[in-house]
Amino acid sequence: MTDATSAAAAGTITIGDLTVNRLGFGSMRLTGKGVWGPPDDHDESIRVLRRAVELGVNFIDTADSYGPYVAEELIREALHPYADDVVIATKAGLLRTGPDVWVPLGNPSYLRQEVEMSLRRLGVDRIDLHQLHRIDPNFPLEDQVGELAKLQQEGKIRHIGLSEVDVDQLTAAHKVAPIVSVQNLYNLTTRTAEPLLDEAEKQGIAFIPWFPLAAGPLANTDGPLGSLASDHGASPSQLALAWLLKRSPVIVPIPGTSRVDHLEPNVAAAGIELSDEEFSAIDAATSGS
Repeated sequence: MTDATSAAAAGTITIGDLTVNRLGFGSMRLTGKGVWGPPDDHDESIRVLRRAVELGVNFIDTADSYGPYVAEELIREALHPYADDVVIATKAGLLRTGPDVWVPLGNPSYLRQEVEMSLRRLGVDRIDLHQLHRIDPNFPLEDQVGELAKLQQEGKIRHIGLSEVDVDQLTAAHKVAPIVSVQNLYNLTTRTAEPLLDEAEKQGIAFIPWFPLAAGPLANTDGPLGSLASDHGASPSQLALAWLLKRSPVIVPIPGTSRVDHLEPNVAAAGIELSDEEFSAIDAATSGS
């Protein structure tokens, strides 16, 4: 394994009718502090996106709320026109009113507006995968997913996904439209989404864990993975990603960063093959973290 390892080493998954490499990229960290405003280093953000694609990353996750709008605009600037195998997944359903402020808003008219604007910002006629960022309790789930289904019928959305849902909500959404992905908080130290992951595996739909490295603790050399990583000749963050890839064939980790020197080792985790014993040791070392 080297830092030039391709994301293809992680294997592939088919999301709807789109086949992508199982190690993707999350664009949230390309924005400013509090996921608000432009990045501190615009040119480095562009380099990160282009280098990700060079390294075989062909699943890029974004959202209208990242910035807001900043991440989508950066993706278009860096990658448009998109390679045929590059899948851009975006989201709507969270209103931004300031740094680190996220307000669910599932008004169907608002969701339609944001899909239309994402089409413009990304420079596409159809969004490959559009995920409802949150289910807003102030509107019926059927109306929120139903509006995305209408946009799908109009040819503006190819596939529909959900973010931060439980099994019952997934089941209810399935009655309105085919759901091809779910995206929930999940990592070695936060596993409350296990029932949803099991259901996603049962149905053969993609499970996209956000916060896959717990934003720091799992990457620390003095953290729970420190000694295991040293023995493996890898970094703690690489082991955390390798564990996710082995945990289930439907998991698509999307580690994000704003720096190329962090991106490359993240992608290199695709080349780590954990034995069952190593997987269990990592699981045991972090289960109480």
